[in-house]
Amino acid sequence: MKNIVLAIVLLFSIFTLQSQNQNDTIVDPHEKDNEVKINAVFLLAGAFEGFYERNINEESSAGISVFLPFANDIDYDINYYVSPYYRIFFGNKYAAGFFLEGFAMLNSVEREFSSGSNGNLTFEDKTVTDFALGFGLGSKWLTTGGFVFELSGGIGRNLFENDFDGESLVGKFGFNLGYRF
Repeated sequence: MKNIVLAIVLLFSIFTLQSQNQNDTIVDPHEKDNEVKINAVFLLAGAFEGFYERNINEESSAGISVFLPFANDIDYDINYYVSPYYRIFFGNKYAAGFFLEGFAMLNSVEREFSSGSNGNLTFEDKTVTDFALGFGLGSKWLTTGGFVFELSGGIGRNLFENDFDGESLVGKFGFNLGYRF
């Protein structure tokens, strides 16, 4: 009788140990590595800004955003931008909380050039493509279901086409909604 009881106890302990090992491999939704987001403010204003972000570890991530205006009734000077970025997080959660961001931006804008002399000025619109570097800050919140809410802002400076008065600065801001998977 002792041998049967001992065998049953050993059998249950093996199943218990095996089930504990299987639970250890379940990934917390906060520790997943990929995010897709969209800027809700720009979407309402007639432009699309989409994001893909990859979490490197609990303190940092890298990503890219693409901005494209689509509404004809809104006057945008910017044609598009593509902006890779790197973030360092200071929160207690995995890749969430307050962050600092460094970004680069390839941007294309419509600029008005004037030429002429002696009162005969002519104005001409040209497409200018430039490259900017900048920094930003923000905060990211994450639900247990994996939904992401983010507020961010940043400022940068175009490096090459600086022939314009006060137009060498670029800005980024976001009210972003997304999902971590």
